Amino acid sequence: MPGVRRGQRKLLGSLKAAGMISKDDAIAAIGYDGNSALVDRLVKRQCAGMTTAQLAEAGLYRAAAASALYSGSAEELALVAAVYNKAAGATYPVEAIPKLFGVTKPTLSKTLSL
Repeated sequence: MPGVRRGQRKLLGSLKAAGMISKDDAIAAIGYDGNSALVDRLVKRQCAGMTTAQLAEAGLYRAAAASALYSGSAEELALVAAVYNKAAGATYPVEAIPKLFGVTKPTLSKTLSL
């Protein structure tokens, strides 16, 4: 890893080993192949650095739901539900949002960019 110090490499390696893909990778994941998340490079570039609220307001509900799950914040997931329900004229409960958009908290350490 260029530009990363030796001690930082060890930390980054241990985070990867613990199943920690980046938030941007989690948001852009379009599926899974074995123990690797398949990441859409274009979506990753488009959504890089955006907050859950920004993603939801932009109409990127699946990405917003993935972001909320990655952060582990119930408030963020509730925000996604509120923004989606308002836009769609729906009444989905907060706990239905991950299933609605087909997302789950990632536990993988590898990514494959497409």
